[in-house]
Amino acid sequence: MATLNEILEKALALGASDIHLRMKTVPIFRIQGKLIKTNLPELSGADIFEFAKTILPIEKKKEIPILKNYDTSYSIPGVGRFRVNIFKQRNTFAIVMRTIPTKIPTIDKLNLPNIIRKISLEHRGLVLVTGTTGSGKSTTLAAMLNEVNEKDSRVVITIEDPIEFLHRDKKSIFYQREIGTDAEDFFSALKASLREDPDVILVGEMRDPETVRTALDAAETGHLVFSTLHTLDAKETIYRIVSFFPPYHQQAVRYQLASVLKATISQRLIPKAEGKGRVPAVEVMTVSGSIKERILNPELTEEIPSFIEKGKETYGSQTFDQSLHELWKKGLITRENALKYATRADDLKLRMEGITSGELKF
Repeated sequence: MATLNEILEKALALGASDIHLRMKTVPIFRIQGKLIKTNLPELSGADIFEFAKTILPIEKKKEIPILKNYDTSYSIPGVGRFRVNIFKQRNTFAIVMRTIPTKIPTIDKLNLPNIIRKISLEHRGLVLVTGTTGSGKSTTLAAMLNEVNEKDSRVVITIEDPIEFLHRDKKSIFYQREIGTDAEDFFSALKASLREDPDVILVGEMRDPETVRTALDAAETGHLVFSTLHTLDAKETIYRIVSFFPPYHQQAVRYQLASVLKATISQRLIPKAEGKGRVPAVEVMTVSGSIKERILNPELTEEIPSFIEKGKETYGSQTFDQSLHELWKKGLITRENALKYATRADDLKLRMEGITSGELKF
């Protein structure tokens, strides 16, 4: 049997983003988005149980008989860090682990648009990074916080479940709090953070109305707040935030959101043209006067994508299709994948062929 650390070291050597460990199956790695069965020995229920005991913090080990689901992190000194979820399925434990790079990537290294550098250095307001699970939200946020750390002197408080990237103080001071270890939950930690002299607050995820409301209030009172949502694009993000609240509160939330929201950054990972690795296609909505109007008025919210497209030159915003077009022009992704992941594939195809119209202001 391979030890847990041996499995994880192999995963890192192969460039795996995720590791799946369960009974009666060999370890399975996700590499460049694809699931790959390893040639390692099949795992038994006893193996998984031992791995869980190894990973769990001391105070949680005694809860193993009743444990159903637990999020934590795991480190191999000098090798790597992992985000971990231990859960029960078919009455046995299973473990899914995600690799966390030890070196925080830069905005340039991630091929993110330049406007994200400017958004990172805002002094107040709300910035949301959105996308599906595994779309690189945490990595983008780490790069944005690193930009703050490199360029400005601020107090940064992160509230995470679990802590992923470790930030060392450069120009800024970092306090990193982990749910379950350093704080009870996002809401109470966020509320407490307002008494800890923050300039920048990262809330790992906005999961409930109380956290959303407190994040909006923090942004309104002069803090820069970063957070994430599992939404596909800017338009859906607006709807999701509003939907956290009952109908009689929703217009007030729209007013507050329109006044504090600085930008939404939504991303999808696209396979690179040469076949090794992935690159983010990024929709960026910077909040202009026209966008504010469309956040305020529910009847106009559907128009947000067209105003993002029109604002590329003036405000630095861009749609997914504009991002895909740029990535294709740079040779980073194939034409086939650009069209496969496009929102309006027919329009993008015309643009690639050099055909433009009043409707295609890329």
